[in-house]
Amino acid sequence: MTRALTVLGIETSCDETAAAVVRLHTSGSVEILAEKVHTQLEEHAPYLGVVPEIAARAHAELVDATVRAAMAEAAMDYTGLDGVAATSGPGLIGGVLVGMMTGKAVAQAAGRPFIAVNHLEGHALSPRLTLDCPFPYLLLLVSGGHCQFLEVQGLGAYRRLGSTIDDAAGEAFDKTAKLLGLGFPGGPAVERIARSGDPKAVDFPRPLLNRPGLDMSFAGLKTAVARAAAAAPQSEARMADICASFQAAIVDVLVEKSRRALEGFEPGDGLPKRFVVAGGVAANSAIREGLQSVVNDAGAVLMAPPGRHCTDNAAMIALVGAERLAAGLESEAGDLGAGARPRWPLDEAAAKSDPAYITGRRGAKA
Repeated sequence: MTRALTVLGIETSCDETAAAVVRLHTSGSVEILAEKVHTQLEEHAPYLGVVPEIAARAHAELVDATVRAAMAEAAMDYTGLDGVAATSGPGLIGGVLVGMMTGKAVAQAAGRPFIAVNHLEGHALSPRLTLDCPFPYLLLLVSGGHCQFLEVQGLGAYRRLGSTIDDAAGEAFDKTAKLLGLGFPGGPAVERIARSGDPKAVDFPRPLLNRPGLDMSFAGLKTAVARAAAAAPQSEARMADICASFQAAIVDVLVEKSRRALEGFEPGDGLPKRFVVAGGVAANSAIREGLQSVVNDAGAVLMAPPGRHCTDNAAMIALVGAERLAAGLESEAGDLGAGARPRWPLDEAAAKSDPAYITGRRGAKA
């Protein structure tokens, strides 16, 4: 890498339409030149969850204007780009296709390489947008669709250490909110209401907590929440207690599994242990506090992106594109012939040899 690289990133994997322009300098520092995000909260709120068809239509309506706005904020035209990156999976396939086709069109028109980006790799590298976070590090990727521990050995080099065998933690938060009628988005609603509740009021299970290893399970918590909600008359205080107790169960599982992961992680060469938490659920303050405690006990360093880079965003997609471009991996990441993938595990070898979670014909999540 002999000069700075500037990349446009596009993210449309779920319910945020986002575009960003990022510059990767030769020193390794990152400069975010522009960042635009359009949420779809109003469109999905009546359904208490993301509706794929509505999301895809909204992306199609918003993506062109979002890209133009990001380029205008960066004060540059498309010929000033070194590459165009777009989320190509995993995610809701309709939305992924919208972003990919837009990215390919811009890349072809500008005569620049197109980089197909794994959305999960975006989360894995997201702390590198604003923090000094060299490889290797231990990663807890905790989002609406994924929950797994990974050893991030380098760009494109990820080793799965443990994963949820059913629902992700973020999915459990959202489904709990839906069960309790808390509105959408569910995760922030549960966290907000939990602040006034007693985390010991309801004895929720801690699935797989006593089983060796780093695998997790959160599906059963939904049933436990439903039973708790039906067991007593509802009031604001009762609702707060259920939310606080549910959140405490999630925190306890993540903390204990993180403790085990840190015990087994050795970066080598006298390097400090860096523990990164990324993904939308990483914005939850109770989870961050619990992880900070276990990291302190292990003598490690906790690193987490700011809130806007925990949730889905295009800056992390642009960064992956820039880093892959700098490393000469653009052909490995994809080109104009790259296809959209509803499932795309970071550790594909582990997903093939020992899949953690398979549903239908789409393959393993991890």
